[in-house]
Amino acid sequence: MSETTQETRKETADTARNGQEGPVYALTDPEAQAPARRLYGFLCRLGGRGILAGQQECPGNRNSWEEISYIEEVSGQRPAILGLDYIGNDFEGVNRRAAQWHGMGGIVSICWHWGIPPHGVGYHSSQESVDMEELLRPGTELHQGLLDNLDAVAEALKELCRLEIPVLWRPLHEFDGAWFWWGKGGAEPFKKLWRLMYDRYTNYHRLHNLIWVLGYSGEMHEGWYPGDDVVDCIGGDAYSEGIHEELYNWVKSQTAKKMPVCHHENGPLPEPGLLSAKGVEWCWFLTWHTIHIHEQNSKDYIRYVYNHPYVITLDRLAAWESKTEEPVRP
Repeated sequence: MSETTQETRKETADTARNGQEGPVYALTDPEAQAPARRLYGFLCRLGGRGILAGQQECPGNRNSWEEISYIEEVSGQRPAILGLDYIGNDFEGVNRRAAQWHGMGGIVSICWHWGIPPHGVGYHSSQESVDMEELLRPGTELHQGLLDNLDAVAEALKELCRLEIPVLWRPLHEFDGAWFWWGKGGAEPFKKLWRLMYDRYTNYHRLHNLIWVLGYSGEMHEGWYPGDDVVDCIGGDAYSEGIHEELYNWVKSQTAKKMPVCHHENGPLPEPGLLSAKGVEWCWFLTWHTIHIHEQNSKDYIRYVYNHPYVITLDRLAAWESKTEEPVRP
């Protein structure tokens, strides 16, 4: 990353922090595509006015989404955000569903259960261990395997970039929980890995459609924040009931920079009336698939949440974006 680029990002972060004139809703990527800038501006302006409903799909190369259909059948509504996963290297299927969802007016979120480099694939592989020192040392075979993995996913993301589809890109999630390989080496290797990925994707591959989402576990471990210049949204995961006010306040405290704070993953849906009453300004929730939407939430409760005026669903999204629209700043 060049010194000029670093200085530009620092100035942007300082401007947002100090409330001075300038690019108020600027992404960390100064070359971000206009659709990504517009989406990010909307997320920034949303705080405290409503929460975007999100649902993670169960991975698979499918033409329809069982979770989305279930929510619509129960509540008459669909989430505003569709969560996808490059797990199993299902690049073609994920991109097809991402483009379809974007075409329906929805917001796309993508994570990656990254199998251990260089050849691991899938969820179980993502929980193995690797020598992080060797992995991050240029010139080693393991480091080259790391770059090859990154580049394969970059090629998949380039398809969405060419289509100018903004992506809530949330890699290396639940890092501080240390159950995935990218967190098992501790905070400093994780931060180096995050910054390496950011630099390679933004400056080498020129992926200017990404909104970088940093997703903590619910354990609230200090010292893992990689820096204001490489994070656009910050969030935390919680799979127990409640609105998780303590987690919200803790996650928000990890940076002085103003940015959207998201309920990065959840099981039970947060109670929207309590969120509004207590000022817990999660920007979105993203409910996990299978048992988490089906068994941790009753049909009556799903119906209540998805029809609450504080909750922004797919059918309400365009009106909300229009209501909060401001000019896109460079």
